[in-house]
This record gives sequence, structure tokens and C-alpha cells, in this order.
Amino acid sequence: MATALLTHADCLTHVTPDGHPERVARLEHVLHALEPLDLHRVTAPLCEDADILLAHPQSYLDRLEEALPHKSFHQIDGDTWMSPGSLNAARRCVGGAIRAVDMVLDGEVGNAFCATRPPGHHAETSTAMGFCLFGTAAIAAKHALERHGLARVAVVDFDVHHGNGTQDLLWNEKRALVITSQQMPLWPGTGAPSEKGAYDNVLNLPLPPESTGADMRLVYETRVFPRLRDFRPELIIVSAGFDAHQDDPLAMLNWSTDDFRWLAQKLCAVAAELCEGRLVSTLEGGYDLQALAEASKAHVEELRKASQ
Repeated sequence: MATALLTHADCLTHVTPDGHPERVARLEHVLHALEPLDLHRVTAPLCEDADILLAHPQSYLDRLEEALPHKSFHQIDGDTWMSPGSLNAARRCVGGAIRAVDMVLDGEVGNAFCATRPPGHHAETSTAMGFCLFGTAAIAAKHALERHGLARVAVVDFDVHHGNGTQDLLWNEKRALVITSQQMPLWPGTGAPSEKGAYDNVLNLPLPPESTGADMRLVYETRVFPRLRDFRPELIIVSAGFDAHQDDPLAMLNWSTDDFRWLAQKLCAVAAELCEGRLVSTLEGGYDLQALAEASKAHVEELRKASQ
């Protein structure tokens, strides 16, 4: 089977002020890197309000719609901005992830990668933060549980910043296992091992600054993959942030592109073992443009190999 690539030009219309790290060029570089690959290319649809409401309340959606600027920018917090195209871009992120889940669970493709922005894993139940508006990965998990009737879905987040939003949105969801590795200490300051979810359904794995890809591999081999095997998910959703790369300017982990390749290959192998290879990956962080392009290409190349 094929690997689906879901994206949309609307994701280039979410514009941030000059100098902001979450910029249009991020997605442009990713798409350019993926251009030579043999992928099943799919237009990411706009999501419906009902999709967002799987994880966020109506009052939150209303606030974002009221805050959407007609021109220029609106600043939500110190890091998070909206421009006139931001909500459509974020709706494409959610819509793309939902479509990817549908395609994978219906057997249309083996796995999928959503090359969309803004990222989503910092958006909490009623709070936009950390460049994020909607909790894309958490919504995709809820879609699989509520609408496809799955009994168990795992979310694996390897972004260098803790996925506090995904944790918040799935904290009380006993059918979801949330596994995150992140640099600590680092913004947003959450992600301690003591944060375990309402049903022991959250596994946080802090990594110290200046730790290496070898350190990451050991943690995944000894903690992540065994926990996934114990849980036996019917679908794995990956929050694929590439800002743990040694060249990334926003953090201090020292992973190489080969480390991201290894991690993708291992996650695909675990998915093949546990859930017929069913895996959906969605882009989160990564702020050195060259490192982001190289690591995301390596990630998708491994998805493609696994789906053949």
C-alpha cells in the first residue's frame, strides 16, 4: 500500500510576524524535501466545527473566531499569533489528520503524514499557546475512538517541547495512551514523570539538555516500545516534531537526522507488530529549516518503506 501525504496551500496563509520561528518557510521546506518521494498526495480538507468539538468546547472556538484579524496580526500570548488565514490553516490541520485516520483505518493507505501547520500539541482544552490553536493529534485520536469505534489509540510525541495540550485533552481518556519524550527543563515546564493521567494513561519521559540520540534510543527501547506492546493500540498517532535536532535553535538536544530515521523505522515496526501498520503522523515543531527538511524527509521515507 501507499503512504498518504496530506497538505493544503491554506497552511501557508497562517502568517506570523518577521522573525517568528513558526513561519511559512517551515512548511515550504518540508514540502520541497518531500516532492521527489512516491506518495499518495491528498488535499487536506477543512474540518467541521463538530471535529474541533471532539476535544475543545464551543466557547473556545467562539473566542478564536472572534479574535481572528481581518488584516495584520492578533497576538494571543507571547508566542502565539493569528493572521487572517490562521483559522483556515488550523482547520486544514485538523481536517487533514481526520482524513488521514479515515484512510488508514479504511485500508486505503498503509500510513500517512500530515504536512500542515500551525502545530497543535500545545493547545489545551480552552487555551491556545506555543504556536498552537487546535489539538490536532488529540482530535485525531478522539475521532478514531468515537467515530471508528476503536478501543485503544496511542499518541507518541517526540517533539523537543512537552505536548502539554495533548496531555490535557486526553488526560481523562482511558482509551488513549499518551507517550511523550521532551527536553527538561524547557518550556512549557510540564511533562514530569509524576504526570500520569487520570487512568495511568500518560507516560512522560524527560530528557536532559545536551543528551544525544543514543540516549533517546535507549529510552524508546526500554520504556516506549514495551509500554506500547503492553497497551496494544489499534492505531498509533505520532506528533512528529523535529526540534530535538542538534541544529535546532530553540532547544538543546543533540539528535541527528539518522536518529529521526531510526525512530520512524522503529515506530513503524511496532505499528506493524501491533496494529497492522496503522500509523498517522502529523507535523509539529522544527525550526532550523535545513534540519527540518532533512529530518522530515527521512521520517516519511521510513513510513513509505513500511507501507510497501
